[in-house]
Amino acid sequence: MRAVIQRVTSASVEIDQLKVAEIGTGLLILVGFEDDDSMADVEWLSGKIARLRVFNDTSGIMNLNVSEVSGRVLVVSQFTLHASTKKGNRPSYIRAARPDTALPLYQYFIEKMELDLGQKPLTGMFGADMKVSLLNDGPVTIIIDTKWKE
Repeated sequence: MRAVIQRVTSASVEIDQLKVAEIGTGLLILVGFEDDDSMADVEWLSGKIARLRVFNDTSGIMNLNVSEVSGRVLVVSQFTLHASTKKGNRPSYIRAARPDTALPLYQYFIEKMELDLGQKPLTGMFGADMKVSLLNDGPVTIIIDTKWKE
């Protein structure tokens, strides 16, 4: 399970020219799943993101998590996070989980994030062609993979 977490001042998702989700200050989380990902991976990653201290305190030091700044979270599924570019110029997505595996994990991730944050995250639509807009704050972008646990 891999996530790209971006600290944003704003982010939104559009599907068929209709804005389906929008946040101000908070985190945009792009998340992708592999076939061997588990509920334990979801639980670990959700907790890690909820506690991630990437927002500035009054001294200007990144010492606060998203809840402590009353921020919102927007979660977008993105199977392309598991692209392999090892051979040739066309990415392979063989490592990305198929929808029958990824969708339940994605749904559990949303539920777990709600429990860990104390608020329901906004989302895109699993499997849809989405237009994601964001204003990265900092920029602060962090990649977390449950296989590496860094």
